[in-house]
Amino acid sequence: MKVAVFGTRKYDVESLTGALTPDIDIKFTFIETLLDHLTVQLVEGHDAVCLFVNDICDAEVMAQLKAHGVKYVVLRCAGYDGVDIESASKHGIKVARVPAYSPEAVAEFTVGMMMTVIRKYHKAYNRVREGNFLLDGLLGFNLAGKTIGLIGTGKIGLLTGKILANGFDCNVIAYDPYPSQLAEGYGIHYVELDELLEKSDIISLHCPLTDSTKYVINDDSIGKMKKGVVLINTSRGGLIDTYALIRALKLGHVSAVGMDVYEKESAYFFADSSAKVIHDDVFARLLSFYNVFMTGHQAFLTEEALKNIADTTISNLLLLESTGTCPTIIEK
Repeated sequence: MKVAVFGTRKYDVESLTGALTPDIDIKFTFIETLLDHLTVQLVEGHDAVCLFVNDICDAEVMAQLKAHGVKYVVLRCAGYDGVDIESASKHGIKVARVPAYSPEAVAEFTVGMMMTVIRKYHKAYNRVREGNFLLDGLLGFNLAGKTIGLIGTGKIGLLTGKILANGFDCNVIAYDPYPSQLAEGYGIHYVELDELLEKSDIISLHCPLTDSTKYVINDDSIGKMKKGVVLINTSRGGLIDTYALIRALKLGHVSAVGMDVYEKESAYFFADSSAKVIHDDVFARLLSFYNVFMTGHQAFLTEEALKNIADTTISNLLLLESTGTCPTIIEK
C-alpha cells in the first residue's frame, strides 16, 4: 500500500518509519506541504493519504482524491473538522483517526501552560538570561483554592481536571453536554455553562470544534466571566473569537491567555516564519500583548504520543485494507 503523508516534519518521518516492521507492506511518501486544492495532485499513484490537523480535505479535495484512486484518509490526530466526512461517504472513501494518542501529553502541557502564564516563567527566563534578577512584574497567584472551569470533559479534559483537583487542590468545575461518569472520581463537578463562566478564575478549553462549539468564547461569554479571568486553549483555535479576545485583553477583562492553537494557524504553524512578515494583522496583534503566551501546537509532542499515533495509523491502514473497517473509523 502506498500512502502519501502530508504536512510531514522530521518527527513524523522518524515515528512512522520506526513503527514499520518487515512484514508490513506499506510505503510512505513524505510530503512537507499541506494537502489542499493545489497539492492534491501529489496523491497520484497512492492508495491512501495521511493527514494532520491543518490539512484541507473538503468536498473539492475529496472529489480529487476519488479521481486519483485514493481509498483511505487516515488522520494522525483526533480532530477531523478539516475533513468533509459526508463527501468521503459519497465517494466511498474510508476515514479513520487516532482518537486518543496520549491524553496525558496534552493534559500535562495544559497545566504547564497555566503555570507559565500565572507565574510568568517565560518572562523570568528571559530576564535572567539578560542578567536581570528583579522580581517586579512577576507577581502571580496560587493555584490552590482557585476555581478552574473546564469546557469539555473528554479524556484530555478529565485528566487535566484530575491533575488540578488532586495535585493542586483546585476547585474544578466543568461543562459538557455529555457528562462523564469518571468526573466525580477525578474531583470534577459539573455545572451549567453560565455558572462556569461566572465562577471560574481560569477557564480551559477541551472540546472539539463543531458548529455548536465554534466561537464558544465570544463577546457574550467573555462578558459573563470574572474580571481578570485567565483563558487557556490547547484544543482548537476556532473555539475562540480572536477579535472578541483582543477586545477583552485591551479592556483588561482577561488578565492572561495561554494558547497552543489559533484559528488561522495553518498559514504559520509547523514552519519557520522568523524571517518573514506576519501578514495576519489579527494574529500579529494578539502576539503583541505582554500577557499572551503562545506556542505552536506542540501540546501533543511527546515520545509516547508520537509512538501511539504511528502505531494506530499503521493499524488503521492495515485493517482498512484487509477488512474495510477499523475501530477508529469516522462515519457520517
